[in-house]
Amino acid sequence: MDSTLFTNFDAAGQELVARAYDFADSALDGQKRGNGHPFIEHPIAVAKIAADEIGLPAECLAAVFLHEATRFNGTEGHQDVVIPAGMFSKEVLTMVDGLNKIATINPKDTRLEAENYKKLIVSYSTDPRVTVLKLADRLEIMRSLDIFPKASRERKILETLMLYIPLAHQLGLYNMKSEMEDIYFKHAEPEQYRAITNRLRATEPDRQKITTQFIEPLKTSLLEAGIRYKLKARTKTAFSIWKKMQKQKVDFDGVFDVFAIRFIIDSDECTTAEAEGLNGIEREHALCWKVFSYVTEKYTSDTKRLRDWISNPKPNGYESLHITVKNDDGAAIEVQIRTKRMDDLAENGLASHWSYKGIKRQAALDSWLAAVRYSLEHGKTDTLSPPDQEGDDDIPVLSSKEIFVFTPTGELRKLSAGATLLDFAFDIHSNLGVKCTGGRINGKAVSIREKLHTGDYVEIMSGKNQKPSADWLNFVTTTKARNKIRQKLKEFEYEKAAAGKEILERRLKNWKLEFPDDDLAALVKKHQMKNANEFFAAIGEGIIDVAEIKDYIQNKASASEKETQEDDKKVSATALLSERSSDDILVIDAKNVKNLDYRMAKCCNPVFGDDVFGFVTIKEGVKIHRMSCPNAARLIDMYPYRIQKVKWSTSPSTNTFQTTLKIVTAQEPSVISDIMSVIGIFKASVRSLNVSDDDRHGSQVITLKISVSGSSELDKVISQLRIIKNVSHVSRI
Repeated sequence: MDSTLFTNFDAAGQELVARAYDFADSALDGQKRGNGHPFIEHPIAVAKIAADEIGLPAECLAAVFLHEATRFNGTEGHQDVVIPAGMFSKEVLTMVDGLNKIATINPKDTRLEAENYKKLIVSYSTDPRVTVLKLADRLEIMRSLDIFPKASRERKILETLMLYIPLAHQLGLYNMKSEMEDIYFKHAEPEQYRAITNRLRATEPDRQKITTQFIEPLKTSLLEAGIRYKLKARTKTAFSIWKKMQKQKVDFDGVFDVFAIRFIIDSDECTTAEAEGLNGIEREHALCWKVFSYVTEKYTSDTKRLRDWISNPKPNGYESLHITVKNDDGAAIEVQIRTKRMDDLAENGLASHWSYKGIKRQAALDSWLAAVRYSLEHGKTDTLSPPDQEGDDDIPVLSSKEIFVFTPTGELRKLSAGATLLDFAFDIHSNLGVKCTGGRINGKAVSIREKLHTGDYVEIMSGKNQKPSADWLNFVTTTKARNKIRQKLKEFEYEKAAAGKEILERRLKNWKLEFPDDDLAALVKKHQMKNANEFFAAIGEGIIDVAEIKDYIQNKASASEKETQEDDKKVSATALLSERSSDDILVIDAKNVKNLDYRMAKCCNPVFGDDVFGFVTIKEGVKIHRMSCPNAARLIDMYPYRIQKVKWSTSPSTNTFQTTLKIVTAQEPSVISDIMSVIGIFKASVRSLNVSDDDRHGSQVITLKISVSGSSELDKVISQLRIIKNVSHVSRI
């Protein structure tokens, strides 16, 4: 083992970890991860999280390595690995046993319900530290998501959302929770994630400048007072910002506390007079209030936004002072004041007591371990450690419009809410749907009408004589199932029609009668049938007697005039596209840039009102990009000196801006007409339209280029398109 990996332990601790590492390295020899690297990299990374980010002791790290060495015991294709007796302590082996049992939990056992999962963890482990190690393991997997195949990646994201984020939230492991939320957000809402993270990158210099300007007038006073501190500029996570934007219905600029300045006081090093003679908590509180007085003397504070969690700590022990002040420019700045101990608590929950000097395995830690166990056993929902901002308690939840279920082999499938067993069968394969007679949900036999719920394990039963009926259309919900059922019903109707037509032609030949098309049309109308195929199918099934047709032909022949055929329907198409000049570029205000051309970037097609930035090119002037542009992060990171702040002028100099929409719909003929009707309502015009079918999912993808007057008009168009029947998804390209 690399001797530089775990240097924060004493000699005995390092020797214990090295012994466990060597055992695992030998047992895992030859095993690879998805990226082709040795599997031992996984437990090393988990152990580093446990040691460096949580502060767990050496015994926990040893348990991580031994768990990975023995977790495959009893599974097919893996030789059992035996830990020699006496090689490790009972404490370590107990944690290994708990981790191995948790590894056997299948989402089938929990139906992906967090409370059931947590109860299983409790029943499988006698040491609550095992729970924290399991969360460290999941965090490493989320950081390495890219090495997993798509199906496995989607499953791990769903498990993390439903099981591990709530668990980290409940145990107060705030840093873990926040990072897993951001990774989930990156995959669930990629465009929103890009827009927010790019905006944070672009505004980073502004935050650094504000921080520098803020502390400058206070440096001398704090130094002379003997206060030792670390200043930290804290920025909310992308997910937390997005949640506030959704909750408060504001844009990025409308989120009040994106940025905060945090004082982290080193109470052991401070020599201020106010703290002399005080020890422990009283000393920490006195120092925090002293810093508070210096800040409020220099800057005007908003007393309505004062949060004093020092005089009155939260029930879970959280301590900090939060105040909002205005700087010399009139900008509101949130300031947090806390000691190192308080900051450890806020970042890592009460688990931080493992690493905090002088506490280690004392009363506070034992109390926290007891609280973990009580929380898990009793299904308590309050967090054991709070976030440091109001509103950050929210955790992501599944969309109410989707459910996630599993095949018998564990493959994850996504369906619309309300989907039935029959929808699931068609989602697996069309032929399986056609032959579906019923199935089993979580081992229980059910009918094809049974509705599914997230976490269900579903097995389909089929019969070779089963055929779809029109009644199936009354309870299936997915577009793919409806389309395939209609298709099969038509095929069966064609088969019956062919048999009926053959019967009729044979009889007519015997009777030596003619049956012209106008007679066929008249009889189809008389019987209120939709078409000739339905009419012939009725003959094949014996619903219509061929003798009736014979009587009709003979009676009609005696008449002097015959009915004329219906006129063919004429189909006309109206041109929808109207060309307008799009060369006129919007005039924008740009500071310190003159005599340059401005062009809208083709990669993201900004429209008037979008959140944008300028990129100074060598030959084409300033290119205007949306903040959510896929290329934005690369440009901001690689060429920060060429990023130009720009803003829209009061009104655009051009009437329209082109943008492209991707619309996913059912394969219904009327949907394009409905889309065109919506476009016609607003100040928008179609420039081009392309349709491609996705037969595998029973859908079609419409690429629609339109001209709009600005982002507000575009938002209205997108909002109305999304509520059209048979439209499942609308997004900008």
